[in-house]
Amino acid sequence: MAGPDKETRMSITRRDFVKMAAAGAAGWAAAGGGARRAAAEGARVRGANDRVRVGILGFSDRCRSSLLPPFLAFAKELNFEIVGVADLWSRRRAEGVAFLKEKTGLGVTAARNAEELYEKVGVDAVIISTADFQHALLLADAVRAKCDAYVEKPFAETMADARAALAAVRASGRIVQVGSQRRSGTNYQAAFEYLKSGQFGPITMVEMSWNVNQPGRWRRPELVAALKEADTDWKRYLLNRPFEPWDPRKYLEYRLFWPYSSGIPGQWMCHQIDTVHWFTGLPHPRSVAANGGIYGWKDGRRNADTLTAVFDYGPLDDPTTGFQVVYSSRMHNSAGGVKEYYFSNGGKLDLDKNVVTSEGGLTEGSAAEMGLKANLLAEFKLPEAKVDTAADTGSDPMTSSHVRNWMECVRGRRTPNADATAGYRHAIACAMTTAAFRTGMRATFDEATQEVMTGGKVFQY
Repeated sequence: MAGPDKETRMSITRRDFVKMAAAGAAGWAAAGGGARRAAAEGARVRGANDRVRVGILGFSDRCRSSLLPPFLAFAKELNFEIVGVADLWSRRRAEGVAFLKEKTGLGVTAARNAEELYEKVGVDAVIISTADFQHALLLADAVRAKCDAYVEKPFAETMADARAALAAVRASGRIVQVGSQRRSGTNYQAAFEYLKSGQFGPITMVEMSWNVNQPGRWRRPELVAALKEADTDWKRYLLNRPFEPWDPRKYLEYRLFWPYSSGIPGQWMCHQIDTVHWFTGLPHPRSVAANGGIYGWKDGRRNADTLTAVFDYGPLDDPTTGFQVVYSSRMHNSAGGVKEYYFSNGGKLDLDKNVVTSEGGLTEGSAAEMGLKANLLAEFKLPEAKVDTAADTGSDPMTSSHVRNWMECVRGRRTPNADATAGYRHAIACAMTTAAFRTGMRATFDEATQEVMTGGKVFQY
């Protein structure tokens, strides 16, 4: 099957290279020649028992509350240590140093940006937890600096950034884990094995939702009031995004503002749509239609607080087979919470309750009308692993397992549960959803160019 795994389609195009070079001139992770030379000259040949020295890129709330607790819990056993914290905001740098001093008793080096971290500290790996649109370019620069990486989702918000990051990872041979932690959840792994066994039968439909009622979700009013332009580096923050005058909301509440984040697709949908790719082996949707708007929270945001996307999935060379995925999310009414339902003719796989049931399966009466046999799945329960939507999840079992999986794979030089290819695939689905939502047209994907298409043209971000 043709798809984004084709190496010849993963090389950076000349246009992408020019964009990357322009971004690098002033970007957050502008590890120019000096930084890369320093990284190359200082790179250590690490033995099986050598300590892995890790730097933090972006001391975010997610990093502090969800990624570092499991990392620090496993660090002694797996021989890892944090040696540096890079953040564009002086307050976050200081908080990072203080947090790690409190938790480990050790001092770490503070750096104003990724380039300074690579030049001042010898790091073997980085944890990237910055604004959504920065993930891909920071990752590309990290692997060129000979660092393994744990990079938060979404992998990328545009196809140019996604292609650049995947090409850099593949050329580097570094170990990269994308923060799609469902891939390390015991219930999801059990569901994958069950579907692979063939007992479920062909998937005929998938329904997914992620609903909250939180006016403060993705808002940081107190921090916004405290942030001054002089305390950070706005030009580096913008990377390859169009210049806008200083705005602390776009810096701290970036999830509300395109093009710094797609909002719902990049924050929530990417987790759930990733399971479709994982469970089926399909690289991306064949098409996406989307609609939504800002219906509840009129707070100046540019991203939707309500979104519904409809995906067509199936073999790229056979449009006569496949299934539909309906994804919906709202931020002003939490009824329904998180749901992930997979349907076949024989029943339902419910990843909210972690059960397989015969609900909706073909009954004896309905089957007999057409000379068929009943098709009702045997019921059983998957291992428990709940996702909490009421607040940003802390060190839940999936995140802890995901961080540990990365650390073990860095140590053993193995492919982790959510590698860069998995990240690239969810980036395609997110980019297609963004294109469909912002144009009102059906989005498709061009395999030859690896571009999202709307109305027969490449979607312009």
